[in-house]
Amino acid sequence: MQPRRQGLRPRQQENKLTCTIMEKTNLDQHTILVLSADAEFARAVLARWQTERNVPAFALVSSRVWNGATTAAFDLAIVGPVEDAAHSALPALEAAGKPVICVCASAAAVQALRDKMPRVLALRSYEGYLDALVVLGGEALRRVEAVKRAQQAEQSAAVVQRQAALGRYMLEMRHSLNNALTSVLGNSELLLMEPGTFSATVREQIEIIRNMSLRMHEIIQRFSSLESEMKVAEERGIRPTASPKPFAVARG
Repeated sequence: MQPRRQGLRPRQQENKLTCTIMEKTNLDQHTILVLSADAEFARAVLARWQTERNVPAFALVSSRVWNGATTAAFDLAIVGPVEDAAHSALPALEAAGKPVICVCASAAAVQALRDKMPRVLALRSYEGYLDALVVLGGEALRRVEAVKRAQQAEQSAAVVQRQAALGRYMLEMRHSLNNALTSVLGNSELLLMEPGTFSATVREQIEIIRNMSLRMHEIIQRFSSLESEMKVAEERGIRPTASPKPFAVARG
């Protein structure tokens, strides 16, 4: 009896493969779906890929039981061996937008598949085709990774744009806030100049208003510094640095 491959969790007997999953060892690891009615084909693909330095996670699924519900969980699909372009799983895999490599049994099947589904990568089954399959699959996975990085960059750029819009709004509102704050601070100072008018509790509340107004004034002054920093950064083509310490809130 041959030893079971480490990392695989077979759900059926070895000679009647239905679904075998190699679990991920890290979150960044790609997952390849191998869809085939031929268990030997699936094992051959897995065995060849395990000789590579970077081994993805695998799900070996029989095309007889696959229903297409888990397509989104995989980064690359390998289907084979295919006799013609009428394979039932190909339309669902192509519609999922994931790269698909189809190993065809003949040149005629390759041509028919390319004519019917140009987005599917067709590879003819010949001696040594597993080496070509690994190379082609590796390139497809690198493309998947590049697309993910591009999408993350777009999302980051959108976040930066929203933050920049908020920053510009805060700078525009600075003068209005400063005018209102000056009124609050001035009136609180005038009230504190009348020592016998208010009780100790009321005076304490007025002092809190005065102190909070002073703290807000310091924050608004930081807006002025940030505006100057942003202008310099735009001239130099760099991002402005953030304040190393958050503003503290005084309580009295």
